[in-house]
Amino acid sequence: MYKTRATTTFVLPGILFSVTLLLSACAATPENGSAETAASGTSETQAAARESRNALEQRSSAEAEPEIRESAPERYVVKKGDTLWDISAMFLQDPWYWPEIWLVNPEIENPHLIYPGDVLSIHYVDGQPRIMVDGGPRVRPTHRLSPEARVVERDEDISPISTLQSFMFRPQVLDEETLENAPYVLASQDERVIFGPGDRVYVRNAEDTEQYELYHIVRHDGMLIDPDTGEELGVATLPVGEAEIIEPGNVARADIRKGEREAIRGDRLVPYAEEQDRLFDISRAPAGAEGTIISLFDAISQIGQLQAAIINRGERDGIENGQVFAAFTAGREVRDPISDRANDVVTLPEEEVGTVMVFQTFEKVSYVLVTEAERTLREGDKVRAP
Repeated sequence: MYKTRATTTFVLPGILFSVTLLLSACAATPENGSAETAASGTSETQAAARESRNALEQRSSAEAEPEIRESAPERYVVKKGDTLWDISAMFLQDPWYWPEIWLVNPEIENPHLIYPGDVLSIHYVDGQPRIMVDGGPRVRPTHRLSPEARVVERDEDISPISTLQSFMFRPQVLDEETLENAPYVLASQDERVIFGPGDRVYVRNAEDTEQYELYHIVRHDGMLIDPDTGEELGVATLPVGEAEIIEPGNVARADIRKGEREAIRGDRLVPYAEEQDRLFDISRAPAGAEGTIISLFDAISQIGQLQAAIINRGERDGIENGQVFAAFTAGREVRDPISDRANDVVTLPEEEVGTVMVFQTFEKVSYVLVTEAERTLREGDKVRAP
């Protein structure tokens, strides 16, 4: 028996955890296949394959070759629940090099997807290692996955979606004036101080809104300051939920439709924004690029793997979604217990402790996800091109 479920699928070639969702989706077989549906995407997928091959060839010729692990298997059979990041780490010293070594098999309809049962192996082309899918044409489900929301039929027993998707929240960095002038939650119909989905709330300063207009509910999380220049980079906000204006006015009525955390009095309503395009490849940050972690998302003093932070570099600095940085802990200052000099303080060297990946950019800052961490990261830690 199948049930209909709306799922947002992100096609992120070579990106951490993205394939868990894709593998899970493709392992399910629709009840009624359609040859016409499969045929309709043939030309598009072939074009995508050609484009991917060209991009990879150009990137590989321009940059140093990644290093294959000595322990890399000669053949590996993809299992349900595998992630591309895990598979990449099995073959490569640095998993983010995957797009540079992945060789698209022209027989494969969609070069960005790997399926349970596929056999991956290392081949050498012009003396350089490449990883590709062996074997003949694979059986495909008749529905096609794309980076937009589609309703597809899934077996109820399909495993949970990708871990990465849960971190694809919609952060917003706003200027202080915009946030201060935005409508805000005033109260509810009763005396409660926290509100959630299904609650009717009253909103102040919403005269210019329209009936049934959707808003993001956000909470002020502090001004972001560049530690190097002192420049104000914008106000970070916490995503709270979504609200719909039912009756505009100086004291408007609104219904909370969705909640990521409890709404409280004073939370702001900002215009609903479409999610930033998630169709991006993983890549190294530009040579020489570096920045500083200036804020931790939803954390007090430290974060670890699969948690998010904000760095003081954004679109104006050439930062793009999918770029990977190496993370370094800032060297602590310690007193030398042996030195004869009074107050002899030594700054310890920085230590590389993991990697972070950009997943949401703004003009002056970017949100990054910790993909690997040997130790926790804190505000003030550095990120640099690997």
